[in-house]
Amino acid sequence: MKLRLAFLISTAALAGSCAGLPFPGSGPGPGDAITERERQQGAQVHAQLLQQFGDSYSGPQSAYVVRVGRNIALQSGLSNAQTDFTVTLLNSPVHNAFAVPGGYIYITRNLVGLMNSEAELASVLGHEVAHVALRHSAARQSRNTIGQILAVGLGILTGSGEITNLAGQAAQLYTLSYSREQEYEADQVGVRYLSGAGYDPYASASILASLAAQTNLQASIQGRNARALPEWASTHPNTAERVSRARTLAAQYAPRPGTGITNSDTFLNAIDGMLYGEDPAQGIIEGNTFRHPDLRLQFTVPRGYTMQNGTSAVVVTGPNGQAQFGGGQSSASLEAYLGQVFRQLGGNNQRINYGNIRSGTINGLPSAQASARVNSGSNQVDVTVTAYDFGGNRKYHFLTVTRAGQGIGPFVSMLGSVSRLSASEAAEIRPRVIDVVTVQRGDTISGLASRMAYSNYREERFRVLNALGSGDTLRAGQRVKLVVYGRR
Repeated sequence: MKLRLAFLISTAALAGSCAGLPFPGSGPGPGDAITERERQQGAQVHAQLLQQFGDSYSGPQSAYVVRVGRNIALQSGLSNAQTDFTVTLLNSPVHNAFAVPGGYIYITRNLVGLMNSEAELASVLGHEVAHVALRHSAARQSRNTIGQILAVGLGILTGSGEITNLAGQAAQLYTLSYSREQEYEADQVGVRYLSGAGYDPYASASILASLAAQTNLQASIQGRNARALPEWASTHPNTAERVSRARTLAAQYAPRPGTGITNSDTFLNAIDGMLYGEDPAQGIIEGNTFRHPDLRLQFTVPRGYTMQNGTSAVVVTGPNGQAQFGGGQSSASLEAYLGQVFRQLGGNNQRINYGNIRSGTINGLPSAQASARVNSGSNQVDVTVTAYDFGGNRKYHFLTVTRAGQGIGPFVSMLGSVSRLSASEAAEIRPRVIDVVTVQRGDTISGLASRMAYSNYREERFRVLNALGSGDTLRAGQRVKLVVYGRR
């Protein structure tokens, strides 16, 4: 969630975009082109996906990723593939890559940061290009959480895109998975692209192995963390069997790893200094708490609930409901602001009667709250807006959607946790960046890992970041990645 927040909740209606876009046909032959219909489909959701995933990353690494992506796209056989594909490096702290029709390919900076060569980067981008070229179905698997069902139903009823959009963001947590057969097919074609471009075809297996190690490490560190953005390691099945299969595929093109281009030094030079992890400018998620140093605010979600941080709002999803936090500049009174939220939620088709406004103070912040019982298909839901006045015409709100009769019950603690960050607390939130260093004689893994900008699991993080197994050691002259604190 950036400083320039939308007045109301965000407009990423992804439930009706990525999850339902068809890929007609069984795949193009040489010279086939991306169709105009596919371009229009991709263009319709491109801006929404940027908003959903933290926007594009503005660092110099972006041009490098785009160049590698367009070059590997040439292997697809699509005419004008280099210009037909739109490759975007996303400013997101998760490990993810995906594609939508029309040649739109996305990869997050944290997934790039986990890599150790240009060949690995090309392998992931090639895998996503293969999904586009093969016209794989975008009818994704979806878990029907109560938040999705209720919010989608309410959006349809009211004719408002806003509540439907709330569901759309949460749906994105579950709707990026292809079938196992499609993944295997994209693996096979992707390795062929990799070899055809002259890269080491074993890079596909090595990045899959790193993703598996990262997933295991993250599980150890965070357990059931509130971080909820979809990750490539989970939406693209990443089992030991798949890593082994990728090695078998690579063996069809090269007898052993190291045959072909890796461009490790070029890659490390390119990502040196790149932001890694949370971007403080968008706010950070630590455990179950969201903090924004620029907006000077924080809140904590209940256990068992997850957060997804977009460019203009934070979506909270859990077993008993869904919520969204947003807001920005408004000169209206707190009560008028709350009414404006309800009017936008109702849209042009329905007025939401939200009853009496309850005014009070939460952690020193003036607050106002109102609820409405709304028909959603054959069911009813409780919709509550809780607004907070941070002063200086800054107003923010939580929108919560629960089953009828629950009211704010599942979210009482969360709504009461909204508070200001002190200047000193905000100053403590610093960005982390990748620092590429050369191993000197006498350097050890434990010694270098002690420089990592983390309070725990330093050596484990260092090993995963550099694809070092438990028995691996360092050699003088070797280049490795550290994650250190940068400046704001």
